[in-house]
Amino acid sequence: MIASKATVVHLAVAVLLIVGLEPAVAPRPALAQSKGEQVGAERLVGRWVRPDGGYVLEIRRAQSDGRLDAAYQNPRPIHVARAEWRREEGRLQVFVELRDVNYPGSTYTLDFLPEQDRLVGAYFQAALQQTFEVEFVRQK
Repeated sequence: MIASKATVVHLAVAVLLIVGLEPAVAPRPALAQSKGEQVGAERLVGRWVRPDGGYVLEIRRAQSDGRLDAAYQNPRPIHVARAEWRREEGRLQVFVELRDVNYPGSTYTLDFLPEQDRLVGAYFQAALQQTFEVEFVRQK
């Protein structure tokens, strides 16, 4: 028996829902940093963990030109094709593109919340063509 593409996608969505990921209609609105606060990109450096599954985003270095030296594990290493930071409406934003087996251009677009020391935003799962709200907490 050969399953149709629609059946496979529905099954994959069901599995994601079972493990606790919820499809997002749109990313959460980003919170602006407090007036006058200019958080430096070096605050992004660290090991960040998604509490919903143990996925790890390690930011090793934030360069002044906007590039990030980053790695991603789920739990094995996944190739990071592109990792960047930028300042958007007064806040730091991180963009990470994953290109590997089962990661055909999946992306994270995350806002850094310095007062909570969290990265929050959206994960676009390219294989399913769906977006999920996610957060990362700094691993101490």
